Amino acid sequence: MSIFRFILPTIERSRGWRCFATGIPSDSIAELNKEMESIFGESPSASPLGSNPPQQPVQPTPAARETQPVLTHVDCSGQAKMVDVSPKHDSERVAIASCRVLLGQKAFNLVASNQIAKGDVLTVAKIAGITGAKQTSNLIPLCHNINISHVRVDLTLNEEDSSVVIEGEATTCGKTGVEMEAMAAVTIAGLTVYDMCKAASKDICITDICLQHKSGGKSGNWSKN
Repeated sequence: MSIFRFILPTIERSRGWRCFATGIPSDSIAELNKEMESIFGESPSASPLGSNPPQQPVQPTPAARETQPVLTHVDCSGQAKMVDVSPKHDSERVAIASCRVLLGQKAFNLVASNQIAKGDVLTVAKIAGITGAKQTSNLIPLCHNINISHVRVDLTLNEEDSSVVIEGEATTCGKTGVEMEAMAAVTIAGLTVYDMCKAASKDICITDICLQHKSGGKSGNWSKN
């Protein structure tokens, strides 16, 4: 009588079965494995409870490590650091960022007609954005204090969603980029719009702060799709 019938009364006749040796004598297991091989045409796969050593994770090669992105503001011990840019060469660098301030219909109408009690919202926010770009290294601890050649901040009213669209551009010739300066410009300008309009509406949302384009430096040109 086949030992196969006594040990496993039922079995899924597919090629993915496994045999667990727990509680079954080893000689019976050997006989069972031989019979299963004659039926299914292959030896049973190793038991997940067996003694096979676990596979070791594949370690990246040195060349692969060089191509992987790293956080430049973290040292080898995981501590925050300021990047040393002294070995870099000077190059012309430009960055453009944008954001959107959703005003709501009431506040939008007041801004469009220049009837906000605090004054000209768009002009004050424009100046605030330029000032914010120049103060970036004071606001963000690990940013370098760089010489900015030019800052542009434009604010445009959008009737479709009752918003103010803000675009900021920063330019320098130096060893590090001005992405943070451009993003600081639009962020501070957006906060200023909120401050100027908060008496008319508390339901104002500053959204979509992002980098649109950068050029210069080792990484070259980049644009948001």
